[in-house]
Amino acid sequence: MNSHSAAAAFSRLFACACAALVALAGCGGGGGNPSIGASTPVASDPGTSTVPTPPTTPPPTPTPADAPDPILADYMSYQNLCAAPRTGLDAVGLSFPDRQGTLQDEMKFLRGWTDATYLWYKEIPSTVHMADYTNALDYFDALKTPALTASGRLKDRFHFTYTTAEWAALSNASQDTGYGLTWSINSTTAPRTWLAAIVEPGSPAATAGIQRGDLLAAVDGIDFIDTTDKDQIAKLNAGLSPDTAGEHHTLTMRRGDKTFDIALTSAVVTTTPVKNVKVIDTPTGKVGYLSFEDHNAVSELQLVNAFTTLKNQGATDLVLDMRYNGGGLLYIASELAYMVAGPVAAGKTFERAVYNDKTASDAPIPFRGTAYGFSAPAGSTLPSLGLRRVTVLTTPDTCSASEAVINGLRGVDVQVDLIGGTTCGKPYGFFPTDNCGTTYFTIQFQGVNAKGFGDFADGFAPTCTVSDDMAHALGDPAEGMLAAALSYRATNACPAASTARARAVPMHLARSQMKEIAIYPPRSR
Repeated sequence: MNSHSAAAAFSRLFACACAALVALAGCGGGGGNPSIGASTPVASDPGTSTVPTPPTTPPPTPTPADAPDPILADYMSYQNLCAAPRTGLDAVGLSFPDRQGTLQDEMKFLRGWTDATYLWYKEIPSTVHMADYTNALDYFDALKTPALTASGRLKDRFHFTYTTAEWAALSNASQDTGYGLTWSINSTTAPRTWLAAIVEPGSPAATAGIQRGDLLAAVDGIDFIDTTDKDQIAKLNAGLSPDTAGEHHTLTMRRGDKTFDIALTSAVVTTTPVKNVKVIDTPTGKVGYLSFEDHNAVSELQLVNAFTTLKNQGATDLVLDMRYNGGGLLYIASELAYMVAGPVAAGKTFERAVYNDKTASDAPIPFRGTAYGFSAPAGSTLPSLGLRRVTVLTTPDTCSASEAVINGLRGVDVQVDLIGGTTCGKPYGFFPTDNCGTTYFTIQFQGVNAKGFGDFADGFAPTCTVSDDMAHALGDPAEGMLAAALSYRATNACPAASTARARAVPMHLARSQMKEIAIYPPRSR
């Protein structure tokens, strides 16, 4: 399969590289739209078992008036039966599969599909009835376990939808309309602290001179930090998340004791998931470094080129910066892990999916020694460093497929040292499923490594705790996390000052849930 056909075949199975549209709120947090940052989960997934676990509180015993809806064995026959069928062609030029149907048909499909594939299907309350819902999205939102963990958090906090057009449009191109800025934030409610975390090279933000660590103070003259006025918040959102290219807005930024205005024009920005590839000379050898932000289609070729560069420059160690990587394609994760470990891992299990008891197991994803063909030539041999030890920079924004890289390498006895913060804790994944213009995400598997381990729902704890250093550019050897990694590599001891840099207010990236997922290829692989 060539790279174009591979990309087209998976066009709806990628973690989009677009930035989150973060809706600000005057009080009480954001709304219920799962595509906006106000509802984006960043803490650890509370589930912990490699097999489905019972709910904390048993569901109520059904009564005749409370009998569960029937679950149809032929639910697939209802797929693409739509209350409002789409017409025309999709993003890759194919006719939509929609046929005329009803809302009831859409819900019948969702109920049957959930019962067949959801990891915790036995825990869906029998009190959820189609008749009580007037749209498919609200009905789907109810089709999940209500169980709580011992800590009191919902077991399933990663159950969401996107429009299929939104899901498909930018996944291969790594493009978004905006300024090329990704924010690290404390809150969407006042008082707000938003810092520029990632500035895309060549973007409007980079051209205008915005730097990592700059603080957002105002948008189009409206106070950003403290305003709670509804109309002003709407204007803030419009300025932060422009709908189209060519919009003009002004951001007021603070850098140290200086405040300055930046005039920006929105544009279609192509993001680069692999950045800052370099070799750092140290007294004990050459250490490769790269920052990796998205396991998407275009990252495949960029990773191949990066590891080729590091190998040709003689790197004998690696610091892999995944502090902002929320996940994506697991085939990309397996290829990355192979490029770290080399032929010693070839053919071994990278990750095996544990499904519910209705779903037959399938072959595990191996450490792939050849490119799948997302953007690199299909079947081409991957470069590798052949390392038995690697250092990974992590934060709570390190999620899902990124955690699979850590877990997969540890499964074949590669020592993985983590510098930074505890990862988000998301050992679960999805088969995104389209129906009638909506792409549905329900937890369908838990990933385990070659040793059968997948219980990292509370995240992987760091070897050395170091906060994200916004005062330095990523890849700067003086940046706090990278400096700590180089120090730990030399001494096997955490720098004494590393924990002192922790922020008083926890920060996380403003991004959508589509950026924090693990995507399996189709089961027919």
